[in-house]
Amino acid sequence: MLGVETEGMTDVAPRTRSLPATLGFALARIWRNGRPVERTAYLVGALLFTSGLVHVVVLLVTGRTWIGPVSLRKAATFGLSFGLTLATVVWTTSFLKISARVRSVLLTVFTVVCVVETTLVSMQAWRGVPSHFNFETPFDTVVAMALAAGGAVIILTVLGFASATIVGSREITPSTRLAVRAGFVILLVSLGIGAVMVAHGAVEARTGSAQLAYTTTGKLKPAHAVAMHGILVLPALAWLLGLTNWPERARLGLVAIATAGYAILTAVVLVESFNGVSPFAATGPETATSAVAIALLAGVTVVTAFGLLSRRRPAAD
Repeated sequence: MLGVETEGMTDVAPRTRSLPATLGFALARIWRNGRPVERTAYLVGALLFTSGLVHVVVLLVTGRTWIGPVSLRKAATFGLSFGLTLATVVWTTSFLKISARVRSVLLTVFTVVCVVETTLVSMQAWRGVPSHFNFETPFDTVVAMALAAGGAVIILTVLGFASATIVGSREITPSTRLAVRAGFVILLVSLGIGAVMVAHGAVEARTGSAQLAYTTTGKLKPAHAVAMHGILVLPALAWLLGLTNWPERARLGLVAIATAGYAILTAVVLVESFNGVSPFAATGPETATSAVAIALLAGVTVVTAFGLLSRRRPAAD
């Protein structure tokens, strides 16, 4: 049946509702259908995201610096990013063909590691010392190693989920399947970049200077950040398109365009990062390619918004 999907997607009933009611119904359904481990992860994700917002407010109110390895900006970005990523991973994995027990174990591990990573980074930021590549004291060394180990665990859990996308998915539309698969692939790219940053930075800090480690790994941050949230953007667009009245073929085409745009943008920023070039100081061809990629994503977003706003009117009572 057109538009019917499992666990958190749409059903027939919302199509006769107003747009705000439809969105509220769909979000409530995601929560209602969630298992205890999922609801717990959603709550934890919300708390992590809130911690990031709190750090942003502190930075704005106090006027503290936004740059450097000891800035509270790092605590803010970790809270915001891990909060969004955790909630998104919980939601998107509901579409995968994976046993409930295995998924619960992986989600529990992923949730715990997200909390540990964000907590350790925030703690070090408030102590006024770097969280990564800091081997000045035994305690700081333990924290840095714990963060590196946590990153490895995150990669392993995401690999477990990503492998499930190859096996198959639940009864979902092709557009959602494409968005989920592409999102996990791009997330793995981000985690791979993060692993390179940690490995390279640790070597530099051990054999050279910690400042050099922060400088060299900092060049990869744009690519790491852009790729990190493909798992949110693409499935979210597919989900919103599922709330329109459009046929699946049209939705699949739009998701394919958005996927191409996100993949191109990630590739361009990745090349710029490895060449040590800031996205704001890129060459003409690189800037033009990024502009095309952003235009594709923005275009799909605008078209999706139009599709939502032009849905047929609710049935009269």
